[in-house]
Amino acid sequence: MTDAAIERESMEYDVVIVGGGPSGLSAAIRLKQLANEAGQDLSIALLEKGAEVGAHILSGAVIDPKAINELFPDWKEMGAPLDDEVKTDIFEVLGEAGSASLPTFLFPPLMSNHGCYIASLGNVCRWLGEQAEALGVEIYPGFPAADIVEEDGVIKGVVTGDFGLARDGGHKDGYQPGMELRGKYTLIAEGVRGSLAKKLIDRYDLAAGKEPQKYGIGLKELWRVKPENHRPGMVKHTMGWPLDNSTGGGSFMYHWGDNLVSIGFVVHLNYKNPFISPFEEFQRMKTHPVIAPVFEGAERLSYGARAISEGGFQSVPKLAFPGGALIGCSAGFVNVPRIKGSHNAMKTGMLAAESVFEAIAAGRDGDELAEYQSAYEGSWVAKDLKRVRNVKPLWSKFGTVLGIGLGGLDMWTNTLLANFSFFGTLGHGKSDAESLQPASKHKPIEYPKPDGVLTFDRLSSVFISNTNHEEDQPIHLQLDNEALQMSSELGEFEGPSTRYCPAGVYEWIKDEDSGDMRFQINAQNCVHCKTCDIKDPNQNINWTTPEGGGGPMYANM
Repeated sequence: MTDAAIERESMEYDVVIVGGGPSGLSAAIRLKQLANEAGQDLSIALLEKGAEVGAHILSGAVIDPKAINELFPDWKEMGAPLDDEVKTDIFEVLGEAGSASLPTFLFPPLMSNHGCYIASLGNVCRWLGEQAEALGVEIYPGFPAADIVEEDGVIKGVVTGDFGLARDGGHKDGYQPGMELRGKYTLIAEGVRGSLAKKLIDRYDLAAGKEPQKYGIGLKELWRVKPENHRPGMVKHTMGWPLDNSTGGGSFMYHWGDNLVSIGFVVHLNYKNPFISPFEEFQRMKTHPVIAPVFEGAERLSYGARAISEGGFQSVPKLAFPGGALIGCSAGFVNVPRIKGSHNAMKTGMLAAESVFEAIAAGRDGDELAEYQSAYEGSWVAKDLKRVRNVKPLWSKFGTVLGIGLGGLDMWTNTLLANFSFFGTLGHGKSDAESLQPASKHKPIEYPKPDGVLTFDRLSSVFISNTNHEEDQPIHLQLDNEALQMSSELGEFEGPSTRYCPAGVYEWIKDEDSGDMRFQINAQNCVHCKTCDIKDPNQNINWTTPEGGGGPMYANM
């Protein structure tokens, strides 16, 4: 898969890990722990495409400490940034003018947030990075993995992205070709819809016999509110307005830290109406009478967006391939009804690390890690995902009101009857791209203009995400067929890319003289959410890694 015409430097490691999120860092740490316990020296390289560990990490986040308890039993004494334990757990259904609370005692025990912690997952990853480096892991921030090293059907490592390429592909001053980082095993921890994971799933047919992966887009803002509006430890989730019954999603609001409130909105990307704008729905949600008062006199600090894997148990691909494995959200372990995945990501990273360590200790090199697949299938990750496996398909099939009710009953059945369900295991059917319907079947949606106080536009939001890319570089959002984009994305669907993108990357611009339409890609705005790669109805947009360090620089997100 690499370009043999380019001479590249090469570095050898025992293990190469792609991605500095919860799964990649947990895998690196667990490998070093096992090596130290055995008195062995294990070389580990971890690549992170962000300018620093945590720069591209975005999550709600209410964190279940189950995995970190296993990785570092004394994490509290070690100073992990998990300080705000959940004290109040609220679930509400929103109507346009009011709301109704649902009693949490009706929910299965798995849904409880008590014992969990409100935190910045980015800060947790920064702390995990410090622990990894202290153990001897070599972390390389600002180095995206752009391609795979494959020999005789076995993955032997990755190639980092080139530095100093001009927009036209030519070499600028200071051009440096990417390096090959080779390892006995390579762990892919890129997060949702990673570019290398896509290649590997296709190359080794890892999704054979599985349901298509499903996704949502999560949008988040961090605010500092007035002390009288702050409720430390309060977690609130909502569903309903402003989404209609046939469009899945909901909001979250978490009170934590120094008068901080994380407010966010998730829209399931299997929506049908091409006129829906998840960003605008998020802004509209904040105006609800039970939400808006929290933000009176408040200051918006940061904004970001990220795709979320929602396929669950039946969409998890085969995890191992010759020479490596998928871990964390590269495989999709998010528990949709809990809106949690970081603990599952950490645990799968640890399971993979244990399998890799055993393989290397046994003198194996580059084979398929069948032990990891078995370890996952016997883990609490798989057990929990199986319990909730029908929530997403029931929601998609029957809509929010009936679907959530049936999903709740199914979770109780699975809890009380050892993963038995009257529904069996339901399928997801179409991919999210295939779910979009032509514009002729829907009416345009008129969204209110932002007021600049509570509601905002995309560009001012991208500004506070601290997103930056070197402008003179190849566009990392690759359009396969311009004519198809014109005839279908614009002609049939009326340009949904201008609405599903939360960062103003895509525009259809009309030439004043000729009247012709032109598709413009403002790649410098990209916050790396991957929504375009998922939702484009023709799968005509391919997200690839930009030059190292480019993208958002999230703080406390």
